[in-house]
Amino acid sequence: MKEKNPIRKWVRFLMDVIVMISLAWLVVHSFLSQTTISGHSMEPGISAGDIVLVDILSYRFFAPRRMDIVIFQRGGSAENVKRVVGLPGETVTIQNGSVYIDGKLLDKQRVSNIALPGIAANPVELQQDEYFLIGDNADSSEDSRFQNVGNVKRSQISGRVWFRLLPFRKFGPLPR
Repeated sequence: MKEKNPIRKWVRFLMDVIVMISLAWLVVHSFLSQTTISGHSMEPGISAGDIVLVDILSYRFFAPRRMDIVIFQRGGSAENVKRVVGLPGETVTIQNGSVYIDGKLLDKQRVSNIALPGIAANPVELQQDEYFLIGDNADSSEDSRFQNVGNVKRSQISGRVWFRLLPFRKFGPLPR
């Protein structure tokens, strides 16, 4: 049945828009959070000041995967954003600027050349609930290579960074 009254048509359209906005708000605030990136450890992919969405739901059901960008809590400090390179049960070593997982070279498309291997100059064995995280801009990153961060427990990881909201010219999903 086609609505003939233009005011009624306008009100119906306005109600549809309000319902859609409400549903979008509910989804975003129930299953996602947003954070502002600080520091340069994830450049060039994510820069300081970028506002990103964090999926806080999927890690309740699934484990983080290699190359996921995650947000984690380190001790009493603020949230940190890094990339997962080592998974539970693996051994991570950094030699000649490259990451090796169980003796095999990790594809370097996301993690830059690493000048300082830190504790990973020697093999680092990950327990069943631990992850090894590195910033994409490794030379400007305080990550699992250093004692004050070390291996990150699964319980410290709160979500997966997956979408950039701002700056608008970079709006969209982040590549794995």
